[in-house]
Amino acid sequence: MGADRLTAALMSFAAQSRAFARLVELLERLDGGRDDLLPVLTYHRVAHPDDPSGRYPGLVSATPAAFATQMRHLAGARRALSLGELLEVRAGRARLPRRAVMVTFDDAYRDFGKHAWPVLESLGAPVTLFVPTAYPDHPERRFWWDRLYRALTAASATVIETPLGALPLGGEGERRHAFRRLRDHLKALPHAQAMAIVDDLTGDLQPPPEPDVLGWDELRDLAARGVALAAHARSHALLDRIPVAEARDELAGSLADLRREIGAAPPVFAYPGGAHDPAVIDMLRAEGVLIAFTTERGTNELRRAEWLRLRRINVGGRSTLPAIRAQLLPLARHLAPPARRAGG
Repeated sequence: MGADRLTAALMSFAAQSRAFARLVELLERLDGGRDDLLPVLTYHRVAHPDDPSGRYPGLVSATPAAFATQMRHLAGARRALSLGELLEVRAGRARLPRRAVMVTFDDAYRDFGKHAWPVLESLGAPVTLFVPTAYPDHPERRFWWDRLYRALTAASATVIETPLGALPLGGEGERRHAFRRLRDHLKALPHAQAMAIVDDLTGDLQPPPEPDVLGWDELRDLAARGVALAAHARSHALLDRIPVAEARDELAGSLADLRREIGAAPPVFAYPGGAHDPAVIDMLRAEGVLIAFTTERGTNELRRAEWLRLRRINVGGRSTLPAIRAQLLPLARHLAPPARRAGG
């Protein structure tokens, strides 16, 4: 085990201890709250551990029960901020409330409507859902990481030939290791090349019967009930792995899709996979985007924030409530266990 993984494992273990929880409670009592500090939580999926969909389980942020516990705590201890309120702060027409926190979801997986939104709605908690707009009402379109995971876990072979060489698939551990190696390799390639490899590896694998992503009727209903919908590109391509002109089409197309289907598209964006570079940021600025979210871990001091590079805190399946609470504190970088970069 490498030093970084060992450190992460030790910190994750510490975050589950009673002593860590008591320390977090003490620091919360001492924290008077700052009116310029904005933590933003990122979720992807809320699902049961025995979820039969075959989708990549690494993007399950919480079980329904754990998510409800987390949101009940935030509703009682924090001031949940809506996207509209953040835009008012961005425009200088409002100040950030003390102990503010934003809750965001990437990818618009169907379980948002089934498990996450009922909890948020019951608590009156605002949420922002970032939609990859080429997917709603196209059940044949699947996220490439889910396709790859299903192909590797469903394969009857014990070895698979890949661009990284022959990878063993002898058991669950080997299959997950193969998935992680391939996923990381694919993210480093130009998008078109990476998708060609995924197509080759997944072959004619039949998708599960339920679509991955919420449909437009469902999204319109959520918007009418208070969910803020914002752009997450169209195809979820990593924008620093495609030409800038294609990245512009991804952005402009997703905004146009939202305007056509929902009636409005805020000038807000979440980079797919967090991927961006200076050219992409310049393009967003030229296209009128006012706020963009990365997957870079941390909180945001809004008085000196880079509004097109706001940080977020990814919530993973192993995130304990004390660990999440620790990351909302000003001293988060000293307390919270290291988090992996989000996949979606």
